[in-house]
Amino acid sequence: MAILTLTTDLGDKDIYQAVLKGSILRVLPTVNIVDITHTVAAFNIQQAAFILKNSFYYFPEETVHLIGIDTVYSDENKFLAIRYRKHFFVGADNGIFSLIFDEEPEAIMEIDIMQDLKFLHFPLSDIFVKAACHLANGGPLSEIGTPVAGIEKRMLLQPAIERNQIRGMVIYIDSFQNVITNITKDFFNRVQQGRRFILYFKRNETITHLSWHYNEVPEGEKLCLFGISDHLEIAINKGNASGLLGMNLGDSVIIDFQ
Repeated sequence: MAILTLTTDLGDKDIYQAVLKGSILRVLPTVNIVDITHTVAAFNIQQAAFILKNSFYYFPEETVHLIGIDTVYSDENKFLAIRYRKHFFVGADNGIFSLIFDEEPEAIMEIDIMQDLKFLHFPLSDIFVKAACHLANGGPLSEIGTPVAGIEKRMLLQPAIERNQIRGMVIYIDSFQNVITNITKDFFNRVQQGRRFILYFKRNETITHLSWHYNEVPEGEKLCLFGISDHLEIAINKGNASGLLGMNLGDSVIIDFQ
């Protein structure tokens, strides 16, 4: 059975998610729809990219990932269907693909499916659905668009190295209020080289030990670890790290190596 995942900012309150799913099932009733999330903050490309980048590769090859973030058409915001690492992605060319992909995609097509005027204000349930269902049904990528050379680029701030120090920042706060930084495990290991470290963050808080799991410290105690996304997290065992430590998106973190 074909798999079609959904990553959107449609929420759970209004009719939009139902309209999207109903439109999919009318075109391809046998498809297996998987909700990655519908609670991305409105138009938040970076948040959606972080979630999809760290989840898509858990799905089988040939899965189709439909991205519903900032999908209103304009000359600068074209609609693309892309093959990347044997997965398909359908979404707007608003920079989100450059935040998901670590390398150039295998193929990029600008979708040229005719717009149904009934859905002029909501192309997600029309053009996007038709393209995604075509791919999920085994249709060739070449039949739904015209090849284009590249994708819109958007850059995330990368952690900086200053002598024996890494300067990073908070890029995501999950539903458990764990604070996730832009420092990856690979980046940390390359700079650390086995040395001891001190992690500094808001309110002059420090952590000097890397944990393997959240329960490694007593309940209510802070810790840092590399979670399932392979990014450095600051957490509190069974607690609200973001709220209790006063940490928000964009806050700085510093790691000194000794």
